[in-house]
Amino acid sequence: MKRFWLLFSQSVTVLLAAYFVVGTLKPQWLGPAASSRGAIALIEAPASGGSSAPASGFSAAARKAAPAVVSINTSKTAKNPYGDDPWFRFFFGEQGNQAQVGLGSGVIVSPSGYILTNNHVVDGADEIEVTLNDSRRAPAKVIGTDPDTDLALLKIELDKLPVIALGNSDALQVGDQVLAIGNPFGVGQTVTSGIVSALGRNQLGINTFENFIQTDAAINPGNSGGALVDTNGNLLGINTAIYSRSGGSMGIGFAIPVSTARLVMEGLVKDGQVRRGWIGVEPNDLSPELAETFGVKASQGVIITGVLQSGPAAQAGIRPGDVVTQVADKQVHNVSELLSAVAALPPGVPARFSLLRGDGALEIEVTPGLRPRPRANGPRR
Repeated sequence: MKRFWLLFSQSVTVLLAAYFVVGTLKPQWLGPAASSRGAIALIEAPASGGSSAPASGFSAAARKAAPAVVSINTSKTAKNPYGDDPWFRFFFGEQGNQAQVGLGSGVIVSPSGYILTNNHVVDGADEIEVTLNDSRRAPAKVIGTDPDTDLALLKIELDKLPVIALGNSDALQVGDQVLAIGNPFGVGQTVTSGIVSALGRNQLGINTFENFIQTDAAINPGNSGGALVDTNGNLLGINTAIYSRSGGSMGIGFAIPVSTARLVMEGLVKDGQVRRGWIGVEPNDLSPELAETFGVKASQGVIITGVLQSGPAAQAGIRPGDVVTQVADKQVHNVSELLSAVAALPPGVPARFSLLRGDGALEIEVTPGLRPRPRANGPRR
């Protein structure tokens, strides 16, 4: 009898094990009921898993960065040019000055309340109001602006501010995934995704100093001054412009690298302006026609076509027709690179320039001056 029960229990155990294996790997063999139970379980698992399921997409990066991205509303009074004309007042009556409103975005970069945005967002504004992602509002004052890079620094007085972490834009590579966060068209905070399409974009005619990150993440009016972040939610750039024929996103947007924004921010906080080098020359990209005109034999570099009298370059001995190949051991191939290299020089500190003059090469030490503020007719290099 004992032997019989031992054999029975072993048989039942084997059958149950076989049923379990078949039900797990081949539920259709056990009929439609068992198969249906398996399908329902697979469909419901993600929904019932809830917070225990791993985060998908870019939600973690958005949750980290979005609270530090703010909406900026500006207003300025537009004066009626005919308001003092008695005939105008006779026919049209008293016409008050109309308030013009603007919309943009910004990024909180310090617990003290500093906010980075674009200069064109706040340029000429009489009043600036910042709205946080948690619906708090506060007036903002302008700490300083830098039209050459289209950046501005604001400050608000609020407690417990969310702050974005600054990333490393110098480590970016084409193809890296990025998010753009801002308030397009005033619809509310919006997150879009894309990749880095190109790096070092310049000669676009947008700013004096151009070194843009190009991205296909959707950027629209109202996104200006908002954040371009990596998949960890770290700030990589300040969204500033788009290429568009319709006024909306066409997949070509530009952001100012955070490396540039950091330098501008530090300069504005410390001195109220960004101190840049300036040597007083008129440069042009080297072409065979210009090389022939000035009688130089050079295949690369930037040719100087004009030198400001008594300027730093003139005092150092630079002449029209000289071709600049290096600035402080940094090679320059076009006007944009020369402009950036000179601007990076500390004013009043001598720097070595490598030149080609005629058939020969020479080195000249130039002491740059402080770059003047931009003028309406365009800055001199």
